[in-house]
Amino acid sequence: MNHLSNRRSFLTSTSRIAVGFGLASLSSARAARRVSANDKLNIAMIGTANQAGWNLGHVASENIVALVDVDSRLLNAALSKHPRAAGYADFRKAFERKDIDAVVIGTPDHTHAPATAAAIRSGRHVYCEKPLTRTISECRKVRELAQQHGVATQMGTQIHSGKNYRAVVDLIRSGAIGEVREAHVWVGGGFGNRERPTATPEVPQGLNYDLWLGPVAHRPYHPDYLPFHWRNWWAFGGGTLADLGCHHMDLVHWALGLQTPETVEIIDGPKPHPESAPHYLVVQYEYPARQKSPPVTLRWYHGGKRPPQFASGSLPKWGDGTLFVGDKGRMLLAGYDKHVLLPENDFKDFKRPPALIPDSIGHHQEWIHACKTGAMTTCNFDYSGALTEAVLLGNVAFRAQCKIHWNSRALQATGCSQADEFIQHHYRKGWRL
Repeated sequence: MNHLSNRRSFLTSTSRIAVGFGLASLSSARAARRVSANDKLNIAMIGTANQAGWNLGHVASENIVALVDVDSRLLNAALSKHPRAAGYADFRKAFERKDIDAVVIGTPDHTHAPATAAAIRSGRHVYCEKPLTRTISECRKVRELAQQHGVATQMGTQIHSGKNYRAVVDLIRSGAIGEVREAHVWVGGGFGNRERPTATPEVPQGLNYDLWLGPVAHRPYHPDYLPFHWRNWWAFGGGTLADLGCHHMDLVHWALGLQTPETVEIIDGPKPHPESAPHYLVVQYEYPARQKSPPVTLRWYHGGKRPPQFASGSLPKWGDGTLFVGDKGRMLLAGYDKHVLLPENDFKDFKRPPALIPDSIGHHQEWIHACKTGAMTTCNFDYSGALTEAVLLGNVAFRAQCKIHWNSRALQATGCSQADEFIQHHYRKGWRL
């Protein structure tokens, strides 16, 4: 299968990329504990509410031995449901335990990388929410660590395990719409376009705000940052593109075997704000040819922006979606759970090819199975790391206000030195990757 050969090629190329980046030695970390398929993993949860709480519910069939949350009220609520677990405010303290096999990370973006890197170095398998990291340099380091330490990894793009995505990938790869040279992805959006708050209210009782900030430079507490609105701010996240790009661009990357864009540029967007993400954006990614497949142009839209096909009336007025444009037709995906071949009259007698991608046992269960058996997950950090880097490059191009010519090996935007500030992570004293 082309997908398997592409995966092997990608694993080989990323292994080459890893050379020369000062990787940690395998001898510096303990090996992950061997767990049989019939035994249960000992899991630590970093974050206990909202998305993290949802993740907790999906791994609760294993042994939950540690719960970590910077908010004691949320932590105590989770502990009441998992009384055998120990509670911690600081994940670094939890990682001092010897009995933890695997870690699920459901924190805001700015603490994904420190928690993930510490877990991998200590020999733990990791499930981390999307995007994998807040910055590209963090993402590359996490990918390298996962390669070197051989732990089971999975990024939380749960829809990747859904039947609809798999059906679309099968159709695209079968050649149902011919060669695809163009794809569009759009979502409504809504994050960003904020001014940094000037009020300095009291930190709520039970919240360790300094630990919540983690590696980010100190700023006064404000409810505009947490528990939910951190996605509006560059300090903690990356707006709508970072939040939803890994879900929606995943389908295009997977179906077409995309890895690293050659160029990234902003087609439409507001003036960059030093603190807050853009409330609308159109980004164009150019990917090179892959083996016998042609180059691909991928456009991302959010905040009310949509592909030109909507203005021409050639698409149904669905909500968030993905459009593949082939030389024999088009494939339109609505949200996550339905798709159609267009023009419908041309495909009224179309017979689907046999499904080649097997049904998933579940996104979390896939990872648990990999932790116990060494099997490969579909959104491991090799695959999801490349996807995250591509997504984040859109924000880099926007903030640097230049067309990115991407040198992936060097982790540099050629001819755009101002981009480096947004590619590299910067941690306050006491925090490291």
